Amino acid sequence: MTPRPLFAGQMLAIVAAVSFGLSGPFIKPVLESGWTPAAAVTVRALIGGLVLAPFAAMSVRGKWRVLWDSRWRILGMAGIGVAGTQLLYFAAVQRIPVGTAILIEYLAPLLLVAIAWIATRRTPRAVVLGGSVIALAGLLMVISPDGSTRLDILGLIFAVGAMVGCAMYYLIAARPPRGLPSVALAASGLLIGAVLLGAAGLAGVLPFRFSTENVMLLGTSRPWWVPMLVVGVLATALAYAASVMATERLGSRLASFLGLLEVAAAAVVAWILLGESLTVFQIAGGVLILLGIGCVRSDRSEELAGQLDIGEPEVEGGTITSAPRRAKAADPAGL
Repeated sequence: MTPRPLFAGQMLAIVAAVSFGLSGPFIKPVLESGWTPAAAVTVRALIGGLVLAPFAAMSVRGKWRVLWDSRWRILGMAGIGVAGTQLLYFAAVQRIPVGTAILIEYLAPLLLVAIAWIATRRTPRAVVLGGSVIALAGLLMVISPDGSTRLDILGLIFAVGAMVGCAMYYLIAARPPRGLPSVALAASGLLIGAVLLGAAGLAGVLPFRFSTENVMLLGTSRPWWVPMLVVGVLATALAYAASVMATERLGSRLASFLGLLEVAAAAVVAWILLGESLTVFQIAGGVLILLGIGCVRSDRSEELAGQLDIGEPEVEGGTITSAPRRAKAADPAGL
């Protein structure tokens, strides 16, 4: 790879990670102003899907049949990646710090390791097991079992649910693409997910409440649509597009490592916007989680990719961080 495409890919990956990291910090003031998580996810998905729709239309080049051929993959993206994972992530950040929620969701690759181990009865390589142990130790530090930091139990449950949803999305994203471009998968999944959540809200299945009250950002009152546009355009549409282009230039492995910056970006933006800060103990735990996940992703064997045909997810939590080269997809949560 020549220096110029490599540099461009690295910059795109950084843009994607930082953009995805904006989601939690900017949506939390909206939730605190009276919005329900379902309403916030619906508007986010609708904005992001509409922005990506023209690019999706160009990518399919008139071959609309490919959407029908990939209907189950698209529905999985909409139901699990958008309606499920994002809803649980937003519900989590409503109750616990953004940095804590995204660190827990970032443990999704460990769940895939466990699934592969159980399903195939083949012990993962030492680097994968070691990384898993390190990451789990970091998780214990992040949730502060020593009692120094009290976290909402329901918020933790929502974050774990988002982690499970993220792992399930990775399995869906790794399915054969059947000619479906990544941007088309993202746009169609976002739009259908918005419709599903909107219908559930109108039917009374989910609490669904909007608010036109101003929200507080950096100590200043702002219209509600300001953070929603940031989340919809930057943390969704731009983030997905940049992630796809970065992976095309760098490959899924390098792009996934740079995607780890999403956690740092979310924590820093939450500190600046919301005044949320992790304790030194939790920061150390976060470092262990990232180190452990890095070890898991550094394994070049085909264990995860081959045993369950899941490859590497392309985007992370909240969101995409890596994906099988044969089936690139976008982040479920942006989370």
